[in-house]
Amino acid sequence: MESVVNKAALTAAYSGKNVFITGHTGFKGTWLSLWLKELGAHIKGYALAPEDEQCIFNATRPYAAATSVIADIRNRDRLAGEIADFQPDFIFHLAAQPLVRRSYEIPAETFEVNVAGTANLLEAVQKVKGACTVLIITTDKVYENKEQDILYTEADVLGGYDPYSASKACTELVVNAFRNSFFNTATHSRHQKALASVRAGNVIGGGDFSKDRIIPDIVTALKKQEAILIRNPASVRPWQHVLEPLGGYLLLASKLHNDLAYSGAYNFGPEPADHLTVKELAEQAITTWGAGSWEDGSDPQAVHEAHLLQLNISKAKQQLDWQPKLNAAEAIEWTIDWYRQPAGAAASFTLNQINRYMAL
Repeated sequence: MESVVNKAALTAAYSGKNVFITGHTGFKGTWLSLWLKELGAHIKGYALAPEDEQCIFNATRPYAAATSVIADIRNRDRLAGEIADFQPDFIFHLAAQPLVRRSYEIPAETFEVNVAGTANLLEAVQKVKGACTVLIITTDKVYENKEQDILYTEADVLGGYDPYSASKACTELVVNAFRNSFFNTATHSRHQKALASVRAGNVIGGGDFSKDRIIPDIVTALKKQEAILIRNPASVRPWQHVLEPLGGYLLLASKLHNDLAYSGAYNFGPEPADHLTVKELAEQAITTWGAGSWEDGSDPQAVHEAHLLQLNISKAKQQLDWQPKLNAAEAIEWTIDWYRQPAGAAASFTLNQINRYMAL
């Protein structure tokens, strides 16, 4: 059976449409911008300048072909003005402080960016005159993690041990409040806004150079022919290639644009068999690379990070007809292949992987 995440279906949904992306300079935001450009969308991005010079946003410019606004999501007036000027058909909200360990260093700022920033965006959506579909990207870490061998569903209790996780759980509450108060499905004919939130597992893929992220650490060590230091070798995560959740986001938004039944929250992650430990991820990367080793870099004094986290993706599979296309080994292979490419090939290789994924 042909996948619902294919070029013909997605082009029909997004070609010629105005798509506003917050966080377009980030890892996932850049991949999403490039994908939407392939689909023929008109893109406007709003984000801070990238922190790392070698990031995928810089490596693929100007191929994303987006109007790029470099500004802070906390600047309510600027954000509202840019959205009002653009009058988007779709909004994908990815702008965030996305790192658990950094959230311990800047807890208040993490809440400001992730919670107040989302409220600023949703308040601005009220000024969009026509129909607009909004996806708020949160995280798999929004759940009250019991550190047990269970798969969390969208109906499970929200929580968050660390400031990042808690801020994203709070973001989900903001989404619910705006849906109930301003974008209620019962009054859709008046406001014409549709809203959903999406919770993805741990995302890997080419072009991620962020601090405290496992793939950048692995690739850096492999290129230097050094041992990979792993903070939490036994920790289990729902690893998935970046194209998996992005395909889910695009599919969900396209369906929600025409049917309010899809309003709500959705998990996007791998099949249970592809929930790997950090050690297993590193060993598979070493096998794909063809050389390398790893060492246990655990620090008993380190800040708390979840040890066991797994997602139930039944809702997305049953309601959206979405399913992962890549198993864990393939996701790691696609990721490592990206970093093997010569300088100057990032844009063409990224677009090749996007089209290859849609053809699966």
